[in-house]
Amino acid sequence: MGITLDLRNARAADVHVGRSALAELMSVLHILAEPDHHPEAQRWTRQLGTTFDDSLANEMSALSPLWARLRCRLLFPLALPLDQTFKGELRQLEKLPLDEFVDLCAQGVLGFREAVPSARLLLDDKEAARCFVTQCERRSFRRGALAHDLMASPEDVRARLIDFLDRCGGAFFAAEWRALHDRLEAAVVRFRTEVTRKGLAEVLAGLSPTAVVAGDGSHVRYDKLAIAEIEIGPRQLFLLPSVHVWPHLTIKDERSYPVVLQFAAPEVRAPEQLTLRQLHARLSVLASPGRMELCRHLLGEPITTSELAKRLGLDDTQVSRTLRQLREAGLIESEREGRYVYHRLATSTLLRLGQDVLATIMR
Repeated sequence: MGITLDLRNARAADVHVGRSALAELMSVLHILAEPDHHPEAQRWTRQLGTTFDDSLANEMSALSPLWARLRCRLLFPLALPLDQTFKGELRQLEKLPLDEFVDLCAQGVLGFREAVPSARLLLDDKEAARCFVTQCERRSFRRGALAHDLMASPEDVRARLIDFLDRCGGAFFAAEWRALHDRLEAAVVRFRTEVTRKGLAEVLAGLSPTAVVAGDGSHVRYDKLAIAEIEIGPRQLFLLPSVHVWPHLTIKDERSYPVVLQFAAPEVRAPEQLTLRQLHARLSVLASPGRMELCRHLLGEPITTSELAKRLGLDDTQVSRTLRQLREAGLIESEREGRYVYHRLATSTLLRLGQDVLATIMR
């Protein structure tokens, strides 16, 4: 599984790096819609929740299918230029032809990579509209309700969405965007500099620990649930640094629009992002009852190999082999003092393991 970017025909003019206030707001709304998936942001989201009145909170819930899972392409930049103001992006959304709005919104409402009938069919054929609503209802009640509203009056849904986003700006996001604006500008400058120095493929691969460069540097593959190969050039690629997208790396590939890749700005990424192989190694090591028992002895004061062997009733060679496996997985720390090497459990790594599992699954 995975998404591969084919860069063989990519030119500098096809790749654009910039900021999007609307895309950043969507990342914030995603965290608010899925707070259990973002334990690192729970204190911040609780504080943010105090700024909402009931009307805003209710509309946030009703429209949440657009950002809860497959963040809707509608809320990413649809065309150049990037770095528009928040109000400018809302005006673009307001001016979007109705067919395009319905096409993108319907896919977002469904929130899954399934075929959605064209806007013309949905708007002109009552049976197609009814089947689409049923399809969304199977996903969730909220998706079904929003699909019903979209089929009944797409312009009303557009007006509701723009009004809601504008109210978010007034309630909390305008201040947040002012705080983030310069930080994201620094990320844009850094990305451009690194592309000049290292090349596009290497920099794109550096955005995720799951990325692999293949094809003599002409392809970059990301480990994702979706399976796709996307050609860049002459089709454009929009690269959007974000503060709130972590731990996700979001790739949008709606065919009539530029490809979008939203990535965590370097300063907000975790200090250590595990690859799937590293995570598997740590979990596999802990799956053994014998190694788990040894870990219990390593939790207190540092201890030598011979002392561990004595406590466990094992020979030194067997204990050394187990310690090596734990060390290679990053789960113990060893330090020489004089003639002896003392071992102890890397408790901070273990405490972070649950979050590492969640972050790796969500990438």
